[in-house]
Amino acid sequence: MKDFMLIFIGPDYAELGLSPEEIQVRMGNWFAWHEKMEKDGVVIKSGHALEPHGKTITGTDRTVSDGFYTESKEIVGGYYVIQAKDYDEAVTVAHGFPDFDLQGTVEVREIMVMDE
Repeated sequence: MKDFMLIFIGPDYAELGLSPEEIQVRMGNWFAWHEKMEKDGVVIKSGHALEPHGKTITGTDRTVSDGFYTESKEIVGGYYVIQAKDYDEAVTVAHGFPDFDLQGTVEVREIMVMDE
């Protein structure tokens, strides 16, 4: 088995103007997907949502600024780390992502194993 990170990219719910009720339904969809992944035994690191703002550090002088992504229509909103035998299986798991209907994207990346 290999470890994969599912990185969720999409619009911020608040910027879409979703009502509290709509957000509650969406969160229920997320919880259901999480429970399915746990039942299937693929989750090795529970995912976390990320705040839509942050800091960026760039260059050799390590300039700190507000994250450029705050003005973006799409943000990295969270992640999961899962186990799968290969990319095909990881992609199948990613098909459960609840925000495809909001034009969300899942980036599936294999976690590199570094020999020490």
